[in-house]
Amino acid sequence: MSVESREARQPWILLSPALSAVALLLFVPLGFILVYSFWLRTATGADQAGFYLDNWAEALSDPFYRDILLNTLKIAAITTLVCALMGYPAAYFIARSRGNKAILLLLLMLPFWISYIIRTMSWINILGVSGAVNWVLTSLGIVAEPIQMLYNETTVILGLVHFLLPFMVLNVFVSLDGIDTTLEDAANSLGATRWQAFLQVTLPLSLPGLAAGGLLCFVLGAGTYITPLVLGGPTDAMFANLVFEAIITQLNWPLGSALSLMLLAVLGALVLLYNRYLGMAQLMKGLG
Repeated sequence: MSVESREARQPWILLSPALSAVALLLFVPLGFILVYSFWLRTATGADQAGFYLDNWAEALSDPFYRDILLNTLKIAAITTLVCALMGYPAAYFIARSRGNKAILLLLLMLPFWISYIIRTMSWINILGVSGAVNWVLTSLGIVAEPIQMLYNETTVILGLVHFLLPFMVLNVFVSLDGIDTTLEDAANSLGATRWQAFLQVTLPLSLPGLAAGGLLCFVLGAGTYITPLVLGGPTDAMFANLVFEAIITQLNWPLGSALSLMLLAVLGALVLLYNRYLGMAQLMKGLG
């Protein structure tokens, strides 16, 4: 074997453990799900192996699934917008603070030390009929009886923002922290106000981080089922709840597999569009 051939194979040899793990833990399960999606659930409750398009025909043609998918994308989009509006000022404050960035970032990461389910369920103790907000309102005489604030689309969005906001802040912070602050000073010296310097210098340079945070928030928000399950009502189910219902409750693995791949295809298309126009490098920085 020539030296050039050995040198060409060395990177693949070094990557082989990671590639094997990805193939075993990601692509093999996806292959099983793809195969299951073409099986058929019989009247007896058994799964009939074969190549049937019934599950895909139902998933793609039934308006019920289409409407919930569109509602899921809407909720994810609203959540992403709220996270961007709330997260950008926080990230800007952390990036421009002096001497205490580490402490502020630690405080930002603290919610990740608590289970996502516990954080979601904590809103029941805050917004519930006997929760803290209703207790304050009734104690002050503002309302005569407790207000029902849970189990609607608004509380689902609130719970998703609570969960996803740190991802947005981290991505925007990484982008802002890499911007040379002397660029703003140069803009000010040329006659621009601080607001003009921000709009024409800082904001455009930080858009990749904002887009990366938006992608993460949208994908994670559209793929969650815990938040609508805990904080949503009967009409607030998201698409992942349908997958959970089909597989866990109905034990209909073929239909659940088709639904999960349908959601994966939609979110995967979004990721491909992001990678096409912005690239994945900024996203990797935010995750790191």
